[in-house]
Amino acid sequence: MSKEAYDVVIVGGGHNGLTAAAYLAKTGRSVLVLEKSDHLGGAAISAQAFEGVDARLSRYSYLVSLLPQKIIEDLGLDVKLIRRRYSSYTPVPDNPEVGLLVDNQDSAATASSFSRIGEAEDAAGFEKFYAKTITLAKALWPSVTEPLVTRSEAKAIVGDDAVWDEFIERPLGEVIERDIQGEIARGVVYTDGIIGTFSAPHDASLDQNRCFLYHVIGGTTGDWDVPVGGMGAVSGEIARAARVAGATLVTEAEVTAIAPAEKAGEAASVFYSKDGVATEVTTPWVLSNVSPWVLSELLGETPESTSRPEGAQVKVNLLLKRLPKLADPNVTPEQAFGGTFHINESYSQLQTAFDEAASGKVPSTLPCEIYCHSLSDPSILGPELRASGAQTLTVFGIHAPHSLVNRENNDAVRAELQAAVLRSLNSVLAEPIEDVLLRDANGDLCVETKTTLDLEDALNLTGGNIFHGLLSWPWVEDGDDLSTPAKRWGVATEYPGVLLCGSGARRGGAVSGIGGHNAAMAVLESN
Repeated sequence: MSKEAYDVVIVGGGHNGLTAAAYLAKTGRSVLVLEKSDHLGGAAISAQAFEGVDARLSRYSYLVSLLPQKIIEDLGLDVKLIRRRYSSYTPVPDNPEVGLLVDNQDSAATASSFSRIGEAEDAAGFEKFYAKTITLAKALWPSVTEPLVTRSEAKAIVGDDAVWDEFIERPLGEVIERDIQGEIARGVVYTDGIIGTFSAPHDASLDQNRCFLYHVIGGTTGDWDVPVGGMGAVSGEIARAARVAGATLVTEAEVTAIAPAEKAGEAASVFYSKDGVATEVTTPWVLSNVSPWVLSELLGETPESTSRPEGAQVKVNLLLKRLPKLADPNVTPEQAFGGTFHINESYSQLQTAFDEAASGKVPSTLPCEIYCHSLSDPSILGPELRASGAQTLTVFGIHAPHSLVNRENNDAVRAELQAAVLRSLNSVLAEPIEDVLLRDANGDLCVETKTTLDLEDALNLTGGNIFHGLLSWPWVEDGDDLSTPAKRWGVATEYPGVLLCGSGARRGGAVSGIGGHNAAMAVLESN
């Protein structure tokens, strides 16, 4: 067996691991990143999804909100993000010839749109509700790249006990139903609580509250922006920064085991295989960018099956000849697809879909939200596709939990979910989406569907959970142990020298680099 030694070994070459590598290598430490697949970036990549078609799609993750400007500046990243003019468009499910268009630059037009769908009073309700989320965002966002504060300290920073109680202490459904009256408006708001999270508005676990919080605090505004060049451009820049700093980035290197140090200050061993050669790397610091479940297995543990993470979504990528015609004559396709396009996501539809999925069935009407990257950034398309008017669509299907799929039925459920997505989309269009789909070099329609099991297989995302598990509050409870740098930065495990640096870290989740940044800070503070 070959032997190596590094100051830091990072398991997993996703964007968080690369962020940690860049920070630590800049200090002169020797850093080794080991990635199982043949490319870096994890879920934050761009890929040619369709044979012979010159389009590089953000295959898994797609928008950016939680990447702090601090990380961009610290690492000198050349990352360009485009702010979308339109926040969202939502057709009325039983009358798709009218819909709600939320225009960030025209409050009068937005108010008129609320009136058109019969929810006029919610124009003011929306403003009232999101003014509260801005209060949370301005108070809490700066803390995500700092050592953890306690719950009491976070509440004091927010400085508004009523807002704190509504969003932190009580189920999210209560404040939504108090501030907003209409079915459409309530649904638009609530979807941010269930992206990748299988929950209901009044769930006592408050899983939906934590998910919602992370969706509205990014950059102190909660805006979700389009990365120029696709998500792969973001990870590619972080990888470049890590290489320039001196980190060693190795792909097709499968970590097979981790032997942690018995006590602080001693070396751990990371065992990996590449090109048939087994290697042992000794290191004082192991940073895990894989899910906590996978880390447990690498440590030789047998994690409790009840703690296994599960995702709750289906992802569908489509490539179109052009944008489809809408049933609504008052809104152009460019407006509707220029923001987040909500389909069959009224408040009651979301509850019905949750109930059906919880009973083990694919929802009869699948709630979906759609993003069109190419409207904001056509650079992901080749010149001929751009000239032809082609567009990309990314569909995120809600309430498609991992419990619906297994090894035996995954192909069948994938087909069922894809059909449900297309059916949901067609319910608000003036023409079938199939009529505007491009075909690849094999003559197949340009549709790619990924179940949670597909994500687990492709990305080693346990249960297809995009957050590596349930999200946690961005603070600790009063009285929690903050005696070590790892605990203060929210990246500790029970093993000395083994830290979480990915989405499974406290304040992890989404494309943010926060987990990688905070793990690096814990290492630097420890030394």
